[in-house]
Amino acid sequence: MGNTANTPRTNLTEMNDGNGDTTMSTHNDAVGFFIPTGSRRGLIKIQMILSATGLRYGHKLKFLSKCNCNPMVVVYKKTSADTLKEIGRTEVRMNSRDPVWINNIFSFHQYYAPAIKLVFHVYHVDNDDLDLPGNMLKLNEQNFIGEASCVQLDIVTGQGRCLKLPLRKAQGDTEIRGTLSIHVEETVAAKQVVEMELCCSKVEHKGFMSKSDNFLRINRFKEGVDIAIHETEVVMNDPNPTWKPIRLTTQRFQSKASIPFFFSFSFLYLSLLHARDTPLVIECFDFNGSGSHVTIGKLYTSITELKTLYHSKAGRNFCAPSPRKDQPKELEAQLFVNNYVEKPLHSFSDYIKSGSELGFIVAVDFAASNGDPCLPTSLHHTDPSQKLNAYQQAISKVGRVIESSEFDPHILTWGFAGVPVGNVVSDCFDLNRSANETEVKGSKSILSAYSHALQTISPGGPAARFGKIITKASELGRDQTKYYVLVIITAGVLDDIQESIDALVGASHCPLSIVIVGLGDAGFKDMEILDADNGIPLKSSTGQVAARDIVQFVPWCKLQGGGQISVVEELFDELPGQFLTYMRSKNIEPLTKTK
Repeated sequence: MGNTANTPRTNLTEMNDGNGDTTMSTHNDAVGFFIPTGSRRGLIKIQMILSATGLRYGHKLKFLSKCNCNPMVVVYKKTSADTLKEIGRTEVRMNSRDPVWINNIFSFHQYYAPAIKLVFHVYHVDNDDLDLPGNMLKLNEQNFIGEASCVQLDIVTGQGRCLKLPLRKAQGDTEIRGTLSIHVEETVAAKQVVEMELCCSKVEHKGFMSKSDNFLRINRFKEGVDIAIHETEVVMNDPNPTWKPIRLTTQRFQSKASIPFFFSFSFLYLSLLHARDTPLVIECFDFNGSGSHVTIGKLYTSITELKTLYHSKAGRNFCAPSPRKDQPKELEAQLFVNNYVEKPLHSFSDYIKSGSELGFIVAVDFAASNGDPCLPTSLHHTDPSQKLNAYQQAISKVGRVIESSEFDPHILTWGFAGVPVGNVVSDCFDLNRSANETEVKGSKSILSAYSHALQTISPGGPAARFGKIITKASELGRDQTKYYVLVIITAGVLDDIQESIDALVGASHCPLSIVIVGLGDAGFKDMEILDADNGIPLKSSTGQVAARDIVQFVPWCKLQGGGQISVVEELFDELPGQFLTYMRSKNIEPLTKTK
């Protein structure tokens, strides 16, 4: 086997969707548990699949034919306040003016609202920034190619549920800078995963005096359109390449139902049969550093046939186009399946419905960085008019979400960075201050405990310390009877960043997720470090690396003005994925078999 190299910025970005798939699609089962049944009526989940052709950029497009293009799409939804809310980003495709984005599925919960306006911004990413994760790219430092917009109904009613939009640098601009294609369909939760290892034999090289540098692209074929679902790494200098094992959930490879124009909610309950027989197209390419990859051949197959190839140890020949379209040329190159395994893929709801429990902890920051409670500028200030302060608003919103769920309504309440007794600052104390009952029930009880604490607890040190509460929360789950969710409500100024990282690395092995709600305008640099959404795992002072990501940081501004569904998604968007990562790492199955 030859050397293996990744195609820079073209492969899937590793993002767990809560079902174990590596895709930006987030099938968030948590929404179903935090939203009351009546409020979920009409709730659907839509995904958009993106590609583009003829992308152009540059000053007056003068040097276009000589320019490489590293395109990325940022997708926005227009809010009721006429602002743009980012839904997500594709990966960056290297050297392509006709990109097909693999990590391109954007899905979000919403009531079926065909008038929702979607805005798409396409950027060329500078070569110096290609090593950065997509969510860390500063868009104002990239080259803006163009934008397009539409309402959701435009896509739904498009031919084949697909819409093609011209890209322009500004509204009203007559110069078209490419065409963006948007395909929309309803998401389907994955229930099974297929792992397989693919290899080829006798792949001819296409370039003059070049070696065989090959990669595969797997497409789902639907309504005459190829929808890319996976792309392998490039195997260099080898006509008989073997690629790293790939992992596809049924969500990726099965054909999904298109959303009908006259939408019926009973449509949500239709299940697709014969998912494994969904047509797949596997293309073999000769890699070119310029982005102009040469197609060697393609073959039409299905998951069922790939399984048969594995058991029979047989190969399938690739075919290349010929002048006669009805008689493609059969190539000597063949595809083989070295390994094939099917596994059940338990979802977050499978675990919860079978009896797995979630326990909640709400911890409140009393550090002096919140300001003097006697002053109106303080986040802890009690207004004579009984207007809720920032902490009361956050506690109320978080508490209502928890109490509306199907989980245990009893909530542990802690305080930290305050002075509960004497002159000693405590980094973790019981907010309820009850000798007989350490838990409260519902948002009103949390608010009551907090209001009482304001009268008896003095501000502590200048900044908060998270290490103690994280360690204490992780110790609660050592018997593994519950998975705990610690919600930290804080002004976001830390005095123990390294100690907090050390505590998080230790807690990453425990049944624990942490949601940090940042109040005020501290900048939250430390919170973003703890969130570790830059793709770099946290490392302790002793060099130990976090086993998994357990932190989600949410600025308070994201929770203001949103409906209940958007609040749930902001607070607990990453919970299903974090929960499942832990359960799978410990080989913990649902307590009972689910249907």
